[in-house]
Amino acid sequence: MGTRRSQFGSLHRAVPQELKQKLAGRASGLIFPLLFPFILLKPLSESRDATCFSGGRLLFPEDLRLIADNQEKMPSASCDSLLDDIEDIVSQEDLKPQDRHFSRKHVVPKVRKRNTQKYLQDENSPPSNSTIPGIQKIWMRTWGCSHNNSDGEYMAGQLAAYGYEITENASDADLWLLNSCTVKNPAEDHFRNSIKKAQEENKKIVLAGCVPQAQPRQDYLKGLSIIGVQQIDRVVEVVEETIKGHSVRLLGQKKNNGKRLGGAPLDLPKIRKNPLIEIISINTGCLNACTYCKTKHARGNLASYPIDELVDRAKQSFQEGVCEIWLTSEDTGAYGRDIGTNLPALLWKLVEVIPRGAMLRLGMTNPPYILEHLEEMGKILNHPRVYAFLHIPVQSASDSVLTEMRREYCVADFKRVVDFLREKVPGITLATDIICGFPGETDQDFQETVKLVEEYKFPSLFINQFYPRPGTPAAKMAQIPAQVKKQRTKDLSRVFHSYSPYDHKVIV
Repeated sequence: MGTRRSQFGSLHRAVPQELKQKLAGRASGLIFPLLFPFILLKPLSESRDATCFSGGRLLFPEDLRLIADNQEKMPSASCDSLLDDIEDIVSQEDLKPQDRHFSRKHVVPKVRKRNTQKYLQDENSPPSNSTIPGIQKIWMRTWGCSHNNSDGEYMAGQLAAYGYEITENASDADLWLLNSCTVKNPAEDHFRNSIKKAQEENKKIVLAGCVPQAQPRQDYLKGLSIIGVQQIDRVVEVVEETIKGHSVRLLGQKKNNGKRLGGAPLDLPKIRKNPLIEIISINTGCLNACTYCKTKHARGNLASYPIDELVDRAKQSFQEGVCEIWLTSEDTGAYGRDIGTNLPALLWKLVEVIPRGAMLRLGMTNPPYILEHLEEMGKILNHPRVYAFLHIPVQSASDSVLTEMRREYCVADFKRVVDFLREKVPGITLATDIICGFPGETDQDFQETVKLVEEYKFPSLFINQFYPRPGTPAAKMAQIPAQVKKQRTKDLSRVFHSYSPYDHKVIV
């Protein structure tokens, strides 16, 4: 039978198993392995009918006799002194409590191996039919102008920030967000066909852009969710409800104290198609009422953003790594007329914050409004951090056609703008638009347009066949045969390809 040495140098005996079992039956609840060393160290001659030991536990005479019988079987040991507490029997070889705690830190649990990749995939992949918002894949398609593209980038940024995945694969997407353009019939036809395809593939659908904003009651839009052009900051709400199976339509205008605002806040998150280019819409709507334009029905009258908000957005964009700012709107030349300022005032503030290596590019401006600021615009376009570029649509070189279009300028006004800028801004690139086949356009009217193109040899020319847009005054006018419109479009395209506007810049 084994023995061990206490910290006092004496030996105490290990308790036989048979004795433990017998005593356990007599004294219920007695922790005998701990108490028994006390019994061995207590003189037997001091026993009475009931003997009390340390801890307040009692042992009766028959227990003591049992102990005495077993003493003969156990090796003798001397006890020089009595131990008064259980802590006194801990030997030097025993682990201290702090040692046990230290040892526990070095215990390496055995972990059952599992397929971590599969576990993570299951953890992050909810059921395919899940309606929990913020986990679905969204495919976006945008048609139209740079203003519309900027709106699309804002919507994508908000959805991604909320947790949705913007995917390039339409078939993998749970929801299609279609951002439309209403300028011409072909763009709306593509939009309508995309809606039909999404329905055939059982995709959730949210519609945006100028088509549903201008005509939300069209038959092919029934039952579908729509987000208006001034409500793009609420795209997450619309997508959430659509995923749940609801149809939501937000088509209201942003107002402050009854005054219409430029649109959604400019500091929203954004996913840029080109990470180096920031498109900033400086205003929405315009002051014109062109008889062929459907965009006016969607974007409404002029509403400009304050200069300080636009400057802050430009600063933020440069901090995010952008190196070009593109200013856009339905008519940048009209900027500020509704808030008591003007385009040159905005541009001078912007050029102050353009860092070295970055550039500013101006968008489209109609002739009537640029005429008032020609001198200032010439200076700004000569600035080293501003592109010498301007887009000025003429649409037709016939004054009679311009009158029917309600363009509010004549051909002489357009020529004055072009001549001045070419003189004051050397090497400037001027782009323009022309509509072929507007109602009432005669062959002579068209030839005047051809002569204008031949004279100025515009390096950038947007040639558009006229399409009557529903709800516009021009749609009610007597239409020119489709074949005549197509032929005029081809003839003008041939003129454009007949000259080389950059020959003088080519070094041989």
